[in-house]
Amino acid sequence: MEKEDRLKPVWRAAPTPRHVVIAGGGGFIGTNLTRRLLQDGYRVTVLENYYSCAPGNLQELMQHPAFTLRSHDITESVVALDLGEVDEVYNLACPASPPHYQRDPIFTLNTCFNGTRHLLDLAVRENARYVQASTSEVYGDPQVHPQPESYWGYVNPVGIRACYDEGKRVAEALCVEYARQFGVDVRIARIFNTYGPHMDPNDGRVVSNFIVQALRGQDLTVYGNGLQTRSFCFVDDMIAGLRALMQVADAPNGPVNLGNPAEFTMLELAELVLELVPSRGRLLHEPLPQDDPQRRRPDISRARALLGWQPEVSLQQGLAKTVQYFDGRLRAEMALATQG
Repeated sequence: MEKEDRLKPVWRAAPTPRHVVIAGGGGFIGTNLTRRLLQDGYRVTVLENYYSCAPGNLQELMQHPAFTLRSHDITESVVALDLGEVDEVYNLACPASPPHYQRDPIFTLNTCFNGTRHLLDLAVRENARYVQASTSEVYGDPQVHPQPESYWGYVNPVGIRACYDEGKRVAEALCVEYARQFGVDVRIARIFNTYGPHMDPNDGRVVSNFIVQALRGQDLTVYGNGLQTRSFCFVDDMIAGLRALMQVADAPNGPVNLGNPAEFTMLELAELVLELVPSRGRLLHEPLPQDDPQRRRPDISRARALLGWQPEVSLQQGLAKTVQYFDGRLRAEMALATQG
């Protein structure tokens, strides 16, 4: 695509309902965002390659008149698709848990760079607003705590997590260059640990691991001594943050942290889960994975100031809703297996 073809003078004032394209809309955060936008009257097209999402996540939406599902891998051209006029683009298309992004590291890197590039080309052609889902992993194992957006991070560029950490860092750089060279209205969200309904029970993330293990009466796997910390944001709060970032009139200059600044150790998280799901299981300690960050907590001062956003759901409240979701899902899977 030639540079002159990329440029349009102003962001189009689109008719209602607005058309939103969500790459990776069948994943955990994408599914929740898709549902919320449809509830609010948007027209939504999801691009999904099913690499790390459950096909059933979007099944009940297939009959929704404002919903379209396109089977497409964004490592291939997106502008070649006949998507019609597009007002907003959310790029959520990348495997986000270690078992998924480490399964094919080159694919992960390809998704981060070429996938992002293809979606940015779509935003250029349609003059659409664009939200890039980046991650707190760009901070690596941080030496600054809590982490502000101004911190450049401490990342191992050749470690086992590098395909995701460095992939997301280069995706941010690509977004910034498209904004500089082609005037794309880019907004970058650095997403911290998020949990809630529609998580994959087998995605390897600590919240889903603990809840599923407790519901099954298994030991809870704690890596290392369990004193490493994370800050957990309930998915409803994260969706509100992403939408606030998309809707704010002026694109923030640089990334914006989205996450819950309440910090918990893995042992504290395990205790909270066991309060909600009494289990005979014990805490089973396993070796800490390579390059696993010891501390993680967002400084959300910019999100508060620029977006008027901050999380509202406590970890206790969010875990209760997540346990309810997983309990129902596991029971349904068990019933289906029995019928089979």
